[in-house]
Amino acid sequence: MQGAMNRFVIRLIVGAVALLSTGSCGVAIKYSLSGASIPPAAKTFSVAYFPNNATMVSPILSSTLTEALVDMFSQRTRLTQVDEGGDFAFEGEIINYTSVTASVSSDDYALLNRLTITVRVRFTNAIDEKASWSQTFSAYEDYDSTKLLTEVEGELIPQIVEKIVTDIFQASASNW
Repeated sequence: MQGAMNRFVIRLIVGAVALLSTGSCGVAIKYSLSGASIPPAAKTFSVAYFPNNATMVSPILSSTLTEALVDMFSQRTRLTQVDEGGDFAFEGEIINYTSVTASVSSDDYALLNRLTITVRVRFTNAIDEKASWSQTFSAYEDYDSTKLLTEVEGELIPQIVEKIVTDIFQASASNW
């Protein structure tokens, strides 16, 4: 078993080295250490404000999400932010913000609650229209049911938004 695993690892390493040492074969995509593969012709990105259209609203959610998406593209790509009409353009809305019971004890008392955020995103790739999409992203965090949502949402929202923004980044800037 150990020998088979060693052979697999060696083949994997040899394959990776061979792949990295071959020429680019004319593919017009630039790769970076962040995992982004952005066409060289793309120079700008824009992020419209994401309004909170959910039934339940948190005052910090829209700005936290919008700013996190701007920060992700500013820090992990070479793209320059513009107010609107970027080569990579994002718009959308928060469509769900809910807290529900996630875990119940044997005597029917809530142990954990779950805060879930869902965002609808429309991504326009002005360089390659076929790469544009409209998609829904959702993430959650659990919290102790003895705490009120208002006590923990300031900590949970940034954690959930980070997950969502990472998913948006990968969907738009990575060819996986």
